[in-house]
Amino acid sequence: MRATLYGVAASHPTLAAELMLRHKGVEYRRFDLPTVTHRTLLRVMGYPGKTVPAMRLDGARVQGTTRIARALDAVVPSPALFPADAELLGEVEIANAWGDEVLQALARRLTLNAVNRAGGAAVRSYLEDAKLGVPVGLVAPLAPAIAALSRRVNGATDEAARRDLDALPGLIDRVDELIERGVIRGSERNVADFQIATSVRLLLTLDDVRPLIEGRPAERFARELVPHLAGHTPSVYAT
Repeated sequence: MRATLYGVAASHPTLAAELMLRHKGVEYRRFDLPTVTHRTLLRVMGYPGKTVPAMRLDGARVQGTTRIARALDAVVPSPALFPADAELLGEVEIANAWGDEVLQALARRLTLNAVNRAGGAAVRSYLEDAKLGVPVGLVAPLAPAIAALSRRVNGATDEAARRDLDALPGLIDRVDELIERGVIRGSERNVADFQIATSVRLLLTLDDVRPLIEGRPAERFARELVPHLAGHTPSVYAT
């Protein structure tokens, strides 16, 4: 079995899908689409939605990290991304939905806002592991303009960044609580592990945010699943 994964450079949901493929031992190819224009390209490619990750798996089109996880469990049942235990499954599904709808969006907005404030080298650093099909050097000069457009499309305004920074400590508290209860970082990896760890790991690339996470279970958890992640943004917010 082989899969084809479509994402965009520095996309933490794309990384979550990629880690799930590796966890399952499924061979795959990954292609990163141009940021922002990927929304139109995905529709042209026959996908119903406008977001990544998108995947071709056994000839079927699947989109979104949760749907991808369910599709992977259907074709490669073990190791399971959705636990068999009914009580744990319920908690994992709630954690996964929160990671998808709340934490993932916050990590995206904060990163886009901070990277645009930093500009230049910070923007280009997130292209280090991109799978663009062309040399990164050809794309790098356009990266700041593309990042600025992505910031607008995702509502990563200064006001949103301030709200997200205020909310972040409570969200990291919740990650630590999920770890303590064994919902994530348990004996077996599950869909919520990949959904949440990739967002926390992206936040660790921001110098303004890292001190809020360092030394906590959330940091250890994120670095275990994602030892290396391209990108670094120096401090851009006044203390």
